[in-house]
Amino acid sequence: MAVKGTISNRLVHEALLGYQPLGLAPDALLAREGLSAQGLDDPDGRVGVGYFERLWRRLARRYDDEFFGMAARPLRAGSFAFLCRACMAQPTLAEALPHGLEFLRLLDEDFRAELIRRDELAEIVLHDPDEPRRAFAYFTFWLILHGVACWLAGRRIPILAVDVRCAAPAYLDDYRVMFSENLRFARPANRIIFAADALDAPIRRDEKDLQRFLAQAPGNILVKYQDHDSLATHIKAHLRGLPPAQWPDGERLAATFHVSPSTLRRRLAALGQPYQALKDGVRRDLAIGWLAEADLPFAAIAERLGFADISSFYKAFRKWTGTNPGRYRTLILSQPDRAGRPGRRLTGG
Repeated sequence: MAVKGTISNRLVHEALLGYQPLGLAPDALLAREGLSAQGLDDPDGRVGVGYFERLWRRLARRYDDEFFGMAARPLRAGSFAFLCRACMAQPTLAEALPHGLEFLRLLDEDFRAELIRRDELAEIVLHDPDEPRRAFAYFTFWLILHGVACWLAGRRIPILAVDVRCAAPAYLDDYRVMFSENLRFARPANRIIFAADALDAPIRRDEKDLQRFLAQAPGNILVKYQDHDSLATHIKAHLRGLPPAQWPDGERLAATFHVSPSTLRRRLAALGQPYQALKDGVRRDLAIGWLAEADLPFAAIAERLGFADISSFYKAFRKWTGTNPGRYRTLILSQPDRAGRPGRRLTGG
């Protein structure tokens, strides 16, 4: 399980794979950067975010590449800072993201992406017509882009689902925490889906804000906008293991976690995550996953989630995501390509 402030050893090794064509063994590469390889041979082990941040920064400086050697051309040192500047001059996120995507495309055709708004939903589609890349490459791209978007908006932008073209890797826990429970692999295209109202967020960032952001990057985009808290994570995992009809009330949940009901309420209040909000989040994730199953009727989904009727499910889903289940299903079952899509394209990759 992902733990607050840590990164799986598996992702450290994924980050180093791009340097193997240079004939550099992981231990030698880490030693050259003044980083210890001790403990990294344990696949279930974890390192602090600070370790991963130093690794990313030092490799970017040495090899003049902020993308771990995974693109056809290096993403030159300073690209991330210019990406932020290209975006922050715009009035809203809807105008900033196309500028950022166009900047990345100019750096390297590997980063040919577009933002598409479809009523209450939005998606960013990354086009790569060649053989699929490693999952780590796709998720690193989304991590950078999502981190910048959250900083520009001044809040975490929940990702409803992620599609990638490659097969599912053996390890997914950190990706689920960083992005969404709803990860789909071997899909026709790479995309992230989120509520379109985030695009209306005004951008009020200046050079001082940017310098503070860059001074803390990439550690801030690894943890700042993530719900890593162990209590919330454990409660949500507990709920996922039960049918919603069997979810405990507050008193039984407190007994499960060996605390008093008042202590549980106080700790969740301190996090700004009351129990009802956690239940709604798990229901939302379950609903989004089931809506991707084309043959599963809405009534069956409503029943699985513990709603008395379809109308209650529709009302709740709109509250969670900003759209209705039918529109979400239409989007999630669509197959993005270069033409013939509904929706308003905000940038043409």
